[in-house]
Amino acid sequence: MSRIDPVHVVGGGLAGSEAAWQLAQAGVPVLLHEMRPIRQTAAHHTDSLAELVCSNSFRSDDRETSAIGVLHEEMRRLGSLIMRAGDANQVPAGGALAVDRNGFSAAVTHALETHPLIRIERGEVDGLPDEHWDSVIVATGPLTSPALADAIRNLTGETSLAFFDAIAPIVHRETIDMSVAWLQSRYDKAGPGGSGADYINCPLDRAQYDAFIDALLAAEKVSFHEWEASTPYFDGCLPIEVMAERGRETLRHGPMKPFGLTNPNAPDRKPYAVVQLRQDNKLGTLFNMVGFQTKLKHGEQTRLFRTIPGLEQAEFARLGGLHRNTYLNSPILLDPHLRLRAMPRLRFAGQITGCEGYVESAAIGLLAGRFAAAERLGTAIVAPPPTTAHGALLAHITGGHLETIDAGPRSFQPMNINFGLFPPLAQTPSRSETGERLRGPAKTIAKKRALTARALSDLALWSDGTVTAAA
Repeated sequence: MSRIDPVHVVGGGLAGSEAAWQLAQAGVPVLLHEMRPIRQTAAHHTDSLAELVCSNSFRSDDRETSAIGVLHEEMRRLGSLIMRAGDANQVPAGGALAVDRNGFSAAVTHALETHPLIRIERGEVDGLPDEHWDSVIVATGPLTSPALADAIRNLTGETSLAFFDAIAPIVHRETIDMSVAWLQSRYDKAGPGGSGADYINCPLDRAQYDAFIDALLAAEKVSFHEWEASTPYFDGCLPIEVMAERGRETLRHGPMKPFGLTNPNAPDRKPYAVVQLRQDNKLGTLFNMVGFQTKLKHGEQTRLFRTIPGLEQAEFARLGGLHRNTYLNSPILLDPHLRLRAMPRLRFAGQITGCEGYVESAAIGLLAGRFAAAERLGTAIVAPPPTTAHGALLAHITGGHLETIDAGPRSFQPMNINFGLFPPLAQTPSRSETGERLRGPAKTIAKKRALTARALSDLALWSDGTVTAAA
């Protein structure tokens, strides 16, 4: 067999790691470039590949009625390294798939370091990739180095779009007062590796909630640079103080909602609001504050969060933070196979393409790796059908089937996978298996299950080669 030139992957996050794995598994050599630890970012703390810098949750693992759960299942069926490492390092999290962040990253790093077709090179790619690199996947994520971001901007002539992403605090489990807090998953739901009592819950009554909101609104926040002032937030990861500014009850109907929870320490008093903490490592020694991403100054965070019942003596392994994320206007700049129209030797993958979420980023890395492998091996590049979770996400990014997803280039925004990105069913289920007419929530669940069944069926046809034309 003739020598195969390597594909260069720039960025060792979830998308770059998955892209490198898919290339190598297809028999294509990979040179993976990761700038850490030579150059660090504002959010990373280690030099490990696929480091999780925000939550440790991959969100719902329900493959029947959750779009992200469908994406999980599709990735498993496609041989995803990210999902393999996630499953091997899961921690209890109700119906979600959450992972021990250190164990997860170590598993990904080990798999890539020991693969015979992957070489890892530490150092920054501080501009457009070398002109002799004829196939490159840029998976530099939301924290793309300024030099590379400027080079891409100069090449495309497009103004980069950006938003802020915030990080939630992590608390040492032993410092939480369990005479006040209690263990329970919402509605006692047990998920992968869980028991139905996977979250620590800290209750607030009406007076405590009102005092917390008052203090939150008055707390000192990180100031913006002038060039950051007009950058929008991503709605799926709003800082708690921004949510509070939108209305006093917003947090109570968001991350602090009390529904589906019963306090065994005070069974006769329903909490007005609840702060939940989710296990963050396999040892169970660290718990993160769910939905409590913030841009408050560190001193303000410590003072304010210790007013929450059960957290009065809390010690923090990490406080919340804020960083600026950058993404491309992908429907204009990228072709259906994730290549940069202005320079097709460059492919893009991960959050920089305008998807949001760990798993979504890895899924686009998976596709970029497979597309680049097919191109390098001289086989046809076939995009997954838009009826699959992978295909729906790809269509959102590249502007495909816009008549069904209303995400044209002028309104393009980062998005998590959701059933709204899937093409509609030819026929929505109207009756149950017993013949009863479906109404309300039952009809919605039946529709989601039908979308899921179609997605996994179409994925099987695509992955085994039955689908031979790009969707």
